[in-house]
Amino acid sequence: MRRQGPPQQASFLVTLLRRGAPAIATASSELSDEVADPTPVRALRRISAMAAPVDPRASDGLLLRAGRYVAFVPMVYRLIAVPGALAAYLGTHGGTGAVPVLAVAILSILLNAYGMHWMLRSAPFRSDRAAVLLTVDAVFTALANLVVAALVPPEVFADAIAVPGKHLLGTVALFTLALGLPYGIGLLAGSIPLHLLMSWANTGTFSAERAFAGLGTMAGVLLTASGALVLIGLGTRLALAYGIRNGRQAERARQHRLMHDTVLQTLEALALPGQGTAEEQLAEVRRLARAEAVEVRKYIEAAANEGARPLGEKLASLAAEMARDGLRAQVVIAELDEDTLSEVRQIAIRDAVREAMRNTMKHSGTDKVLVRVEERDGGIAVITRDHGTGFSSDTRPPGFGISESITARLAEVGGKATVESAPGNGTRVTLWVPC
Repeated sequence: MRRQGPPQQASFLVTLLRRGAPAIATASSELSDEVADPTPVRALRRISAMAAPVDPRASDGLLLRAGRYVAFVPMVYRLIAVPGALAAYLGTHGGTGAVPVLAVAILSILLNAYGMHWMLRSAPFRSDRAAVLLTVDAVFTALANLVVAALVPPEVFADAIAVPGKHLLGTVALFTLALGLPYGIGLLAGSIPLHLLMSWANTGTFSAERAFAGLGTMAGVLLTASGALVLIGLGTRLALAYGIRNGRQAERARQHRLMHDTVLQTLEALALPGQGTAEEQLAEVRRLARAEAVEVRKYIEAAANEGARPLGEKLASLAAEMARDGLRAQVVIAELDEDTLSEVRQIAIRDAVREAMRNTMKHSGTDKVLVRVEERDGGIAVITRDHGTGFSSDTRPPGFGISESITARLAEVGGKATVESAPGNGTRVTLWVPC
């Protein structure tokens, strides 16, 4: 997939975040702390404090995908306003000059419908394609107004030109939202000579009155689009700031689980009383250290082939890993579709099962465990069962391993986990994720 950078002509949000937000941060930082700030200033300070300035050299595909959807507003407006203006014209003048007006209305509807389809498609955002579509829209807008002005009688000109005029208003809003305020102002200025040409095409004379007739309406559209541009930009920056903060918290939680599930587990195993001679105990320490080093390296490097392995192979590999540590795991897997679960949910299940198996090794007093995978309640359930000593949840509350490495890990991918145990009856850990 070819990487697409965020050129200024492709996304209004990139331009706003590059230029507007750092200026807001600078202005707010210069205000005196001794003076009580108004609420808007405090909000801007909070936004600038939570998010650093955007690097203009970085490409943000997510921002481009999110920003392009604001173009829906002017397109939806044109899909409603153009047929409305057409119906009003036909109701007033009947068939007089109806052919060019009807043709322009149909083409406007088709162009907007295609534009909405293009934005909703799943393909990556292409700034060059967007530039082509915007150019086509601008050319059509000018030609539609000129064609209607040239082909309708002068007595119906005012009502007929309202149909392509609605498309023109949408074009001003579209260019302002998609490209920025300078482009909207440029279209507003360009509408003056366009209306002069329309007047000449209809009556053979240049009318200054017609040239400036709709300027106030277009200026209002431009002002509204500019306000929406600022609000959307600030809202997007705030949302990104919250996303970055939550992502950091999630990453810290993942690192804590990694340390608990690997290094801490190994250190606790080393602290247990050893068996055999000193040389045998030293060999066991080396084996555990080597195994843990391999495990940590696998987490860090994120092996490239992991994503291609289905859940069954992941659990089988986990059972082999546990067998090297002395736990005999039997894995029973129902017939599942290989594409049933996403990779993120498969990894969450695998890591939670690993934690459950290690708890069995440490606390259950047995070296056997059964892992069963089945479809249940519209999702996939993985049950880990041992017949060890068990425990009472009343006298032994769940620790980090159960609450974070199992329960929280499943909750993060939309699943849930339950742990059932009783003294003398073993432990059952049930993991469930939706398909």
